[in-house]
Amino acid sequence: MASRDFCLPGEGMVVLQQVFSRQFPPCNLSEEDLLQNPHFSKLLLSLSQHVDESGLSLTLAKQQAQAWNEVRLHKTAWLRSEILQRVIQELLVDYYVKAQDTNLTSEDKKFYETLEQRLLVTELTQLLGPSQEKEIPPLLGLEKADLLELMPSSEDFVWMRARLQLEVEEQLKKKCFTLLCYHNPNSDSDGETLKTAKVWKLAEVLAGEKQQCLDAKGQQMEQLVLLEKKRAAYAQVLFRCLTLLQRLLREPRLKTKSELDRINAQYLEIKCSAMILKMRMEELKILSDTYSAEKVEVHRVIRDRLEGAIRLQKQDLEKSRQVLNTYEVLGEEFDQLVKEYTQLKQATENKRWVLQEFTKTHH
Repeated sequence: MASRDFCLPGEGMVVLQQVFSRQFPPCNLSEEDLLQNPHFSKLLLSLSQHVDESGLSLTLAKQQAQAWNEVRLHKTAWLRSEILQRVIQELLVDYYVKAQDTNLTSEDKKFYETLEQRLLVTELTQLLGPSQEKEIPPLLGLEKADLLELMPSSEDFVWMRARLQLEVEEQLKKKCFTLLCYHNPNSDSDGETLKTAKVWKLAEVLAGEKQQCLDAKGQQMEQLVLLEKKRAAYAQVLFRCLTLLQRLLREPRLKTKSELDRINAQYLEIKCSAMILKMRMEELKILSDTYSAEKVEVHRVIRDRLEGAIRLQKQDLEKSRQVLNTYEVLGEEFDQLVKEYTQLKQATENKRWVLQEFTKTHH
């Protein structure tokens, strides 16, 4: 009864399978598994309402998100202090290089010396740390008060801090421009205003590219999973093919092949006879479409008359041959008579023509 209540149409089963594969990836359930185990499917469906895609409960997922937010805040604060520390160290390195190559002004020397003194005293103070246990002697016998005496005066510190802010901003701007030109080499020829505008959007561009890389990586993982599945299916199919080939090698098929050749020969013979009959049928069909019954009757009458005329001509030819044979018996005398007769006939025709012309002239 429970299995009947849980039956879903095809599309609903596909949606349910997608939900399970997204929230319970290790299960890797197929549609057949869901149909054969309806109670387990109901259990997973109820669990999917209390867990997220990573498998954690909603409460733990919320706590984890808050923890990650705190980690990101601490990481951001640490990165800011680390960046500031490294920029100040780079300023001091540049100062040492400039001091060897060029002559610095007194203000520049005072600024860098004050900065270096303040930085060193601060680092040493942090190394000493809080000495809460009185029985542990301080490092090198130094106290914080001893180091604080080496701090620059408050006036110099205020003046140095005001200039330090400008120097740090200039150094960070150069680094941003360097990063921009590395990301987009075409921006190297742009002006400072245009570079500044592009730097403001650089973070969004890098975030978008990072998201594209993550999406591509996720698609790559999905493709790898599909590739593993296809590879496993390919191995199974290949194993089946090898099994069939082994069977074919073990079991000779000569008898079957000869019988198959005989059947193929009979088939080709019957097919050839059928093609000949079909050609004859097409020929008769063309003749029947070309000549109607009336035309066939007229042609039959014409043929009969022509055959009768041919018979008469043959009879006349035979009579002429007999007469010619009779004349040939007379020999050369008959030929002389024929020539004389021809000459007389021609002379008679000439005189007749002259008489007609003479008559026309007198009239």
